[in-house]
Amino acid sequence: MTSEIMSGHSHWATTRRQKEVKDAKKGQIFTKLARNITMAAHHGGNPDDNPSLRLAIDKAREMSMPMDNIKRAIDRGTGTGEARLEEVNYEGYGPGGVAFLVKCVTDNKNRTVSEIRNIFSKSGGNMGEAGSAAYVFGGDPENPQFTIPVDEETYAKVEKLADNLEDNDDVQVVYTNVE
Repeated sequence: MTSEIMSGHSHWATTRRQKEVKDAKKGQIFTKLARNITMAAHHGGNPDDNPSLRLAIDKAREMSMPMDNIKRAIDRGTGTGEARLEEVNYEGYGPGGVAFLVKCVTDNKNRTVSEIRNIFSKSGGNMGEAGSAAYVFGGDPENPQFTIPVDEETYAKVEKLADNLEDNDDVQVVYTNVE
């Protein structure tokens, strides 16, 4: 009988931990979606007149984001809510000389730059000055003008750096030129 009670407790503990991880991921997704909505709302708070806002709201609804969260994000973007958010880009180089372009949305640039710099340094990379890596991506970040071939070990390090950057709440998208 003791083993049944213990296994039941263990099962509950496992279920609780899994739920906590799932809830944390969902919260992180909601944060990024809310920032997208806020930035789109800078150009007007009416989704009928603002296609980028309409798209951001549609993505949020697909992820089951509550309407009151969406409304708060729109209010922030139109200036009727709390702190204003800014778009900011950071650049750097990771293992193997791979270029990174990190697009962020933040309410505190000082905090964000410090966090991004810390992620780069802990992952074997270096954050660069403005323009140090942006030229690699030209006018369209999704398509680097050239790629860097790396071995499997370096690729794993680059992938870990990209994952660590994407885990930051302020980071919206990370681009690299790894092959």
